[in-house]
Amino acid sequence: MTRIYGVVCFWVFLQAASSAVINLETHRNDRPVIGVLAQEVSAPKPGKNAYIAASYVKYLESAGARVVPVMINKSEEEYTRLFKSINGILFPGGSANISFSGYARAAGIFYRLALEAKSKGDYFPVLGTCLGFEQLALLTSEKKLRSHTNTAGVALPLDFTPEIKASRMFKDFPEDLMTALANEPLTENSHQLSITTKNFRGNEKLKKFYRILSTNTDGEKEFVSTVEAYDYPIYGTQWHPEKNAFEWTRPYIPHTPSAIKTTFYMARFFVNEARKSLHNFTSQEEEQNALIYNYSPTYTGKKSVFEQIYYFN
Repeated sequence: MTRIYGVVCFWVFLQAASSAVINLETHRNDRPVIGVLAQEVSAPKPGKNAYIAASYVKYLESAGARVVPVMINKSEEEYTRLFKSINGILFPGGSANISFSGYARAAGIFYRLALEAKSKGDYFPVLGTCLGFEQLALLTSEKKLRSHTNTAGVALPLDFTPEIKASRMFKDFPEDLMTALANEPLTENSHQLSITTKNFRGNEKLKKFYRILSTNTDGEKEFVSTVEAYDYPIYGTQWHPEKNAFEWTRPYIPHTPSAIKTTFYMARFFVNEARKSLHNFTSQEEEQNALIYNYSPTYTGKKSVFEQIYYFN
């Protein structure tokens, strides 16, 4: 009887311990789904009115997320419903107009919803890359602050600012990788427009909202290259972390071991941010129908800067 009682007590202990573990994990989402914003193609054709470069999808998947394409020209109600279903969004690089386009409109809606969510204790991270970084700066400042720079196809080391010490983005990067980022050309730039450090710091809204983590220069103009919001999970890089591991069409894209580590540590950071969001689809069927697995990428490496592209109507 004593042995049976002991076994029962041990079983109860295990159940309690298991419940404790479950309770500890209730605020972490191990099935994050991240939206990637589509944008207009330069020459629309039937079935090819919008696109997403496949490298962004692979980038997020490499760190344990699934991806949902966020289509352009949807209603605000549709975007709001999707916002409540996904766990973060990435505004990719490209050539869309950041003032007047389907890309700009959708980005503005998700940006506003992310700010509103934070004020209600709801976590929703946003990451802007290249054009997406510029879009975030416009949404925050409500001013056009970009200047022309000679940065259309060059890899650069990052000039870290003293604020890097308080960074969430780089906090878990290995010391050797941080040293490499500061000394080796690991960050690929594909932009002709930048926000100079002078213009960025001269705008009160940007200055109060974002911590500048790094800057760069084209030899004449210093521009802001990495930021994170002080009080919101909003992040921006003027450079392309996704290209190092997944794009091969241009010789200036770095593929060194440190460059590849940069891709994966950046992806790991943002996906871990998305794990803090508890948004979810109303059903498994709705989730499955939304995933990018329902689409097939097209090989475009012979004629495009991207190896593969997802096209949408």
